[in-house]
Amino acid sequence: MTNPYQPPESHIPENFGINTKNGTLLDGINGNYDFSIMAVLKEAWEKTNGMKGPVLGASLVLLIIIMVLGMGIIMFTQSLGYEEDSDITSLLSQLAFLIIYPFLAGIMMLGVRHSVNLPVSFSIAFSYFGYTRSILFVAILITMFTMIGYTLLIIPGVYLSIAYLLAIPLLIEKNLSPWQAMEASRKAITHHWFKVFLTYVIMLSIYILSIIPFCIGLIWSLPMMANVTGILFRIMFGVEESQEKSSLASIQA
Repeated sequence: MTNPYQPPESHIPENFGINTKNGTLLDGINGNYDFSIMAVLKEAWEKTNGMKGPVLGASLVLLIIIMVLGMGIIMFTQSLGYEEDSDITSLLSQLAFLIIYPFLAGIMMLGVRHSVNLPVSFSIAFSYFGYTRSILFVAILITMFTMIGYTLLIIPGVYLSIAYLLAIPLLIEKNLSPWQAMEASRKAITHHWFKVFLTYVIMLSIYILSIIPFCIGLIWSLPMMANVTGILFRIMFGVEESQEKSSLASIQA
């Protein structure tokens, strides 16, 4: 008898992504990959060249959007007679936070592209708005699942927070459905969850330290963080566009 409460299966074609440069979608899901934490961080640092302008520009736009949204919400709720720390203000802030996900997706995709030396630019960071509906759906599901996880003794929430880190770039780069992207990210990262966790803990520590001297270090830490995501994505799943360009170059040669 079929369990009515069983989550939907992610039906991913068996030959999907088989020609990518490094990993493939199936390699990632099956755990056929490995990496050195320090090697990933070293490469991410080295690849900050060429990433500063696009990432910092996109991050500045994102910061402005966050500030405008924050002020708009406060002004709106105060006009209705609510306090700045009221529940309605908090709810509207959480809903507004979802709006920034398409912008975050663009920054993440800069890291994915740069990991295989594809061109990156400020405009490319804003070229993925066609996925906005799917990105927002993924963001809502991830937020909901992780909040439930944190309610259940915290540990499940921590697990899911890391496990879903690559769901959005999978959605875009592999053209998966929201649920397929979430499941592919979760299954792949679970094989080396602690290594991925430690990689981001170290990267987050670098980011926090970079804020201390008047935020000057963000010039390097923000691009480096995008690179870490892109490099891990490449190692686990490969990058389709890179392989397509390599195949075309081979044919032309």
